[in-house]
Amino acid sequence: MSHPHAPASQQPDPVRQRKRRLLLFVLPLVVGVVSLAFYLHGGRYVETDNAYIKAQKVPVSPSVAGDVVEVLVNENQAVEAGQLLFRIDPAPFRIAQDKAEAKLAQVRTDLSALQLAYRAKQEEVALARNNLAFAEKELQRQQGLAEKHFISAAKLDDASHAADVARQQRAILEQDLQRMAEALGGDPAAPIQRHPSYRSAQAELEQARLDLQDCEVHAPQAGIASKTPKVGQFVAAGNPAMLVVSKEVWIEANFTEGDLTYVQPGQAVRIEVDTYPDADLHGTVESLAPATGAEYSVIPAQNATGNWIKIAQRLTVRIRLQTAAAMPALRAGMSSWVEIDTGHHRRLLGITL
Repeated sequence: MSHPHAPASQQPDPVRQRKRRLLLFVLPLVVGVVSLAFYLHGGRYVETDNAYIKAQKVPVSPSVAGDVVEVLVNENQAVEAGQLLFRIDPAPFRIAQDKAEAKLAQVRTDLSALQLAYRAKQEEVALARNNLAFAEKELQRQQGLAEKHFISAAKLDDASHAADVARQQRAILEQDLQRMAEALGGDPAAPIQRHPSYRSAQAELEQARLDLQDCEVHAPQAGIASKTPKVGQFVAAGNPAMLVVSKEVWIEANFTEGDLTYVQPGQAVRIEVDTYPDADLHGTVESLAPATGAEYSVIPAQNATGNWIKIAQRLTVRIRLQTAAAMPALRAGMSSWVEIDTGHHRRLLGITL
């Protein structure tokens, strides 16, 4: 005999039925929607923690060699462009300047004396020409008298000899005059300042003055002094004696090549620096490197081998920081994390986020 009502323990539990519906229908739907959202949203942002703060490090190289006699900045001190950093012993360069000044004065004296000698030689040439003209006229007179047998042959020979001597003297003096003109640069009337010897001595003096001036080494740009020299240290010309690290910094982020499909200059970047985890920093993509890091290595990888293994390459992205009043002091070499908003949106069946 059947009972009109089943026992309470056999009736379905409404709470369990709702949980079952939630697990069977709602939860998979939520998981699907979230997964779809992650998929559509996933291609927009690319990030990496292989990023570092960079700053321009300008080597300060003296133009002259010598011992450092005074250092006017301390390590890690802020300096302005053109500020005096250190001095090199100027004594040898003062001596060189004195020698150059003496040489220039001597050249000036020698050229002035040569100009005076040239003018005196002109007078001698003029006198020689007059003597030659007189000797030739005298020879003509003696020849006329000889033809009439009024003088002896010896008298005629003396007149001929005197004319020959006057002609040779004129030629010798004219050659000396030409030599002196060449020694004066081809233009005896030109100012001595245009003479090659004077210009050479003047250049040596200017170089000596420049070397003496270069004993004082100034900062090429504003920044932070680093690796400053010590008093008594010998510094060589052209070799870095210290560094000036610029206060203007940027970020170089190294992304794998697959992350850069949609990265373009001008895109917004969110930045976190390990030293300042609470700082909210932002920037923009400034440029992308033209080659991977492997291409810049001294010995690039040779992939044309039998045991080749593909390795994802990295390219450097330069990121310009947006300055802010509360921006912390960033220093070259600090590690950071960056996230680039490429603005790219994936599509699935016409759905876009």
